[in-house]
Amino acid sequence: MSQVVFALLLSAFAGLSTTLGSAIAWLVPRPGPAFMALTLGFSAGVMIYISFVELLAAGLEEIGFLWGQLAFFVGFGVMLTMDLLIPHSYQSETDPGISLKDAKLLRTGLFVALGIAIHNFPEGLATFAAALSSRQLGIAIALTVAIHNIPEGIAVSAPVYAATGSRSKAFMWSFLSGLSEPLGAAMAGLVLLPFLSPALLGALLALVAGFMVFIALDELLPASRTFGREHLTILGVVLGMIVMAASLALLT
Repeated sequence: MSQVVFALLLSAFAGLSTTLGSAIAWLVPRPGPAFMALTLGFSAGVMIYISFVELLAAGLEEIGFLWGQLAFFVGFGVMLTMDLLIPHSYQSETDPGISLKDAKLLRTGLFVALGIAIHNFPEGLATFAAALSSRQLGIAIALTVAIHNIPEGIAVSAPVYAATGSRSKAFMWSFLSGLSEPLGAAMAGLVLLPFLSPALLGALLALVAGFMVFIALDELLPASRTFGREHLTILGVVLGMIVMAASLALLT
C-alpha cells in the first residue's frame, strides 16, 4: 500500500470515529462525568505531548528553529482565527439538556455538527501530514484524533436524537461531521503532493503541531473541566503523555 493511500485511510478512520460516538449516545445518552473528564484529558495529553516531542521537533530539524517556530505559531493563529469566526462551544456537548419538548435541540445539534465539521478539517491535514512523514506517527495521531472525535459524535447525535426521535438522523449528522476529516486529507493530498519536499513536510508538521496544541488547550481541557472532575482531567493528561511516551519508545 502506498504511503499516500495509507495516510488517506488513517484520516478516514480518525474522522469517522464520530460515528462510534453516535452509537454510544444511543446506548448511553449521557456518559458519566468521570468518564468524559478522563477521556478528554487523556486526548489532550496525547496531543500536547506528540506535538512538542514529535511534530514540532521534526519540523525544526527540517527547516530550522526560526522557520519551525514561525510555522508552529501560524498554525496556532489559524486555529484561533477559525475559532473566533466559527465558535465551537462545548456547552451543548457537556449539558445538552435533552428534552423532546425543547425545539432548540435539533438546531443545537446541527450547529454543533457544523462547528465540529469545520474544526475537523485541519485534523485531517494533521493526520495526513504525519502519516506521510512516518506510518508509526500517523497511526499515533489518528488514534489520538479518534479518541477526541468519539465524544464529539455524542455531542452531535444526542440532541438530534432527543429532538427528532430518529436514530438514523442522529447517525447521519454525526457521520457527516466526521467526513470533513478525510476530505481535509484528500484536499491536502491534491494540493500539496505535487510540491511536496522535505522542507515543505517539515513546515507542515510544525504547522500541525500548532493546530493540535490549540485544540488541546482551547477545546479538550476546558471541556474536560466542565465535568467538575479537575483531578481526573490532569490524571487523564498525564496518562495520555505516559501512554504516548511508551508507544514512541516501543516504536523506536
